[in-house]
Amino acid sequence: MKKIFIITILLSFLSVSSPVLAGTHGVNGNVSGRSVGAGLLSLLIWPGIGQAVNNCSYEKNVTHAVLGLTGIFRIWSCYDAVVDRKGGVWKNRI
Repeated sequence: MKKIFIITILLSFLSVSSPVLAGTHGVNGNVSGRSVGAGLLSLLIWPGIGQAVNNCSYEKNVTHAVLGLTGIFRIWSCYDAVVDRKGGVWKNRI
């Protein structure tokens, strides 16, 4: 039981740093009331919803929704929606 817990913690730390290691390139937009609401949607309901609210590309919406299965990706998706980051899709970018 202890080994499973430790492995889970290690994997969650790796998944937090994975967006940083992915070579993400994008341009931050402006933080607004809409982008803060989009970030909350990505954090509380499902990643990808916030990107859809911010009118991001279809590829970015799908990428965030699929990577949302990891659970910890919600934090990155929330940040990405709050700053309304444009660009950065799957081809070596998230």
